[in-house]
Amino acid sequence: MKFTSIFLTVFFFFFSVTQVFSFKRQMEALDRGLVAVKVSNGVFLSWRVLGNEKETAFNVYRNGALIKSVSAAEATNFTDAQGAATSKYVVKAVVNGTEEEQGSKEVTPWSLQSQPYMTIQLNLPPGGTTPPSYFDNRNSSSRVITPYPDGESYTYVPNDCSVADLDGDGEYELIVKWDPTNSKDNSYSGMTGNVYLDAYKLNGTMLWRIDLGRNIRAGAHYTQFLAYDFDGCGKAEIVCKTAPGTVDGQGKNVIMGSDNPQADYRNKSMDANNGYVLSGPEYLTIFDGETGGEINTIAYKPARGTVSSWGDSYGNRVDRFLACVAYLDGVHPSAVMCRGYYTRATLAAYDFIDGKLVERWFHDSPTSGAGAYGQGNHQLAVADVNGDGKDEIIYGAAVINNDGKLLSRTGLGHGDAMHVSDLDPDRPGLEVFSVHEETGSGRWNHEMHDPNTGEILWHSANYSTDDGRGMAADIDPRHKGFEMWSSSESGYYDCKGNQISTSKPNSTNFRIYWDGDLQDELFDGQSNPSIRKWNYSNNTNTTLLTLSGTSTCNGSKATPCISADILGDWREEVITRVSNNPAQLRIYTTTTPTTYRLYTLMHDPVYRLAIAWQNVGYNQPPHLGFYIGDGLSDIPTPDMYMPGKDDPSGFYTPKLQETGNVYADAGGNICVESTGEIKEIAVYRMNGMLYLQKKGINSNRYVITSHIADKMCIVKVTTNFGTEAVKVVMP
Repeated sequence: MKFTSIFLTVFFFFFSVTQVFSFKRQMEALDRGLVAVKVSNGVFLSWRVLGNEKETAFNVYRNGALIKSVSAAEATNFTDAQGAATSKYVVKAVVNGTEEEQGSKEVTPWSLQSQPYMTIQLNLPPGGTTPPSYFDNRNSSSRVITPYPDGESYTYVPNDCSVADLDGDGEYELIVKWDPTNSKDNSYSGMTGNVYLDAYKLNGTMLWRIDLGRNIRAGAHYTQFLAYDFDGCGKAEIVCKTAPGTVDGQGKNVIMGSDNPQADYRNKSMDANNGYVLSGPEYLTIFDGETGGEINTIAYKPARGTVSSWGDSYGNRVDRFLACVAYLDGVHPSAVMCRGYYTRATLAAYDFIDGKLVERWFHDSPTSGAGAYGQGNHQLAVADVNGDGKDEIIYGAAVINNDGKLLSRTGLGHGDAMHVSDLDPDRPGLEVFSVHEETGSGRWNHEMHDPNTGEILWHSANYSTDDGRGMAADIDPRHKGFEMWSSSESGYYDCKGNQISTSKPNSTNFRIYWDGDLQDELFDGQSNPSIRKWNYSNNTNTTLLTLSGTSTCNGSKATPCISADILGDWREEVITRVSNNPAQLRIYTTTTPTTYRLYTLMHDPVYRLAIAWQNVGYNQPPHLGFYIGDGLSDIPTPDMYMPGKDDPSGFYTPKLQETGNVYADAGGNICVESTGEIKEIAVYRMNGMLYLQKKGINSNRYVITSHIADKMCIVKVTTNFGTEAVKVVMP
């Protein structure tokens, strides 16, 4: 077989003069997400457009009769004035004048009520009582010590959530983390109840429950769970830290070797060390998203080692965990599990191959003043910041490249909040807005920088002991780009660093797309939270909706269980817990019409990965990877394929100017021959998953003897002439 490009597409990335190449990314094969809500003037309908749909029109049916045709230029929402609470709706796509046969799932309107929400009934875990416990908030200005000689009783409340298609039906399922009411910050001592992960259909059907067990402490920094389709099978998996005592969704112990599933590694001393888990095995497990069953468990890397080497002697900083999903090869998702950010910072990247977690790379910054050491935040973000088509991890004030090496660092140290998007549309690439906790020369309350280079673009004039929160959102259409503000500074700023006003919104926690325009709304409040619009003409907040009877998570962070584009058109939904009933969640959706048409935000890579990391640490809101405030005429179209629907074989590569052969012999070996010197060979399965990679070959011929069971694969060959991908049929 002669070298031939599968796809021959070369483009200049808009923020780089260097020629770079993009890859088709695996994205979820979503359905229409049709939602209907009974409103005063009929029934409001909304449905999603997929990222690869450009010329798709739609027909809307009520009770089997066509009631509305929506052109390919119109927004995908519609108010049916004749709609009733009993009406049944279906939306069918129309492509090139031909209507699809099946259409969307048939839906009926959400129950008639005063607010646009649907209740999700959960299975509340039973509470319990810990062994004898000892609470000490040793780092608080008002230190409190409370012994519980008979143990501390606790109940459960739903905490952070995530969404993913767990069963492959095109609909999102909800993954709920249950926190006991005695969950602890790492700096506080004390026993906690177990942490549970549940999975539910949006109609409340429970799929499974994972019990993380007594050796996983409850708190915002301990359990960071990832819900994503890591192997391209069309169904998502769950990845999180586990330990002896973890029980999977099928009731089986998660255990390695001869470890004891009944072991209890909690510190039981009745002093300030009570409750910490600083000994015993630590695992990383990937679970089947449909059944909750364990698929593969490996040792967590890095192990805790000497606790004091992480910055304290009692177990605070050693157990500061983060996690994210990143497309490190530009094609398929990897899980990245992180430990440490105040001092030593580590990241371990894994691919899910043939049912196993396989390490791709491990990053360690153990030395003060170098790398990511001390630069981490209570959260992270993921985006392609250098235009090579592959993702980087924005690790607070440092950026880790897709190959696991340091890309940039500002040296400004730890912070509590950051935002990553195209904050300044006049600049090429993405920007980061961060608030900072540390003081000292050059360490400002907040600043905006270039994640690719670490260059500080502008900063506040003041210093603070701890600027606790900050927000970046497009709230003022008079100024192009995002506006930014922080809790320790007066006023808000434009994306150039110019102060717009000495007043500022009273929210620094979450943003959301809710009404019909292209600007952000704000979400905040611990009890009866609200969605607010910033009135820039008189510097006040206008409440659009109060989510009465609900509450948010994580104390003063006031975060929803999750906010994401889960249903309907591109506007976002928000899920909160019911204040007087911890067994219920509410999912709110907008019923405000919009004239803007945009594909689902979940098919934008930066946004979708933000939903995967939203539950991590101090939750931060998701952002798009592009700016929409000026309109939707020139927004990027995602290079994507959906497992089960599209051909995943499209690597975009330059054409080589030499001849060669890539073929499979009768024994199933992959043979590569080239007139150029072969530098590297990568073999991908047809779902885009990397199967194996060989580097440093430096020869004109190479034979890969690791047999692949698939009937077809993709072989990407790099020689001194360039790179090309070839589809190979196996014998």
